[in-house]
Amino acid sequence: MPVDNVRVDRHVLQPASLPGARWEPRQHTTNRILDALGAPERARLFPLLTTVALPIKKVLFEAGEAITAVHFPLDGLVSLVTPLHGGAIVEVATIGNEGIVGVPLRVGGSLAVRAISQVAGHAARMDGAAFLCELRRNGPLSTLVGRYLQALFAQISQSAGCNRLHTTEQRLSRWLLMSHDRVGTDEFLITHEFLGQMLGSQRATVTLSAGLLQAAGLIRYHRGRVTVLERAGLEATSCECYEVIRAELEAVVGLTA
Repeated sequence: MPVDNVRVDRHVLQPASLPGARWEPRQHTTNRILDALGAPERARLFPLLTTVALPIKKVLFEAGEAITAVHFPLDGLVSLVTPLHGGAIVEVATIGNEGIVGVPLRVGGSLAVRAISQVAGHAARMDGAAFLCELRRNGPLSTLVGRYLQALFAQISQSAGCNRLHTTEQRLSRWLLMSHDRVGTDEFLITHEFLGQMLGSQRATVTLSAGLLQAAGLIRYHRGRVTVLERAGLEATSCECYEVIRAELEAVVGLTA
């Protein structure tokens, strides 16, 4: 079953979802951390936000590069990937409308990962200095960010174990479920090459695994376009890592016990 309040119809973008649009204090977004804030926090934060487009393969920051802004995804997906010698990359975390790209953040600081858009969408961008100023207030945003960081680190740890111990078919099912939760539609674009990079597998291995899921009637995959046909079947095929990661992320905004 779809996760409550995660999958919403985002085919029609609201005004503040359009690049450069102005954010109104009473407006609801599609980012769950921003939507969990009360009216006073919205009134203070929303004037600091700018909507930006995230086309596929857009790099938000490179590993070791100073991070100057944070992004709250509204739709689409952003991957945190570890770049390796020879140009290969391996995904360590997937971030969508449940999270923030660019944390943990410190003045002039960087992370050892690259942030790259893997499914096109939009995000609310906030200057890094303004974001750090808000965190120093120790208010609701700071609390939510602390919870999210715990869930993000849990996702990274779980993914490391998943990549080592579970089959490509299980990991592909997990990745598709996580993507399905975030993009809000049954169909999205992703290439074999990119899927291989995300899963740390050879293209031929990903092709075989995707073919097995397609033969089972769980997905349709053609020319880089994935359609989720049978979510319950994907959940049955996936390893336990999907539920572990999902529960951690749900707890950030208090939707689970």
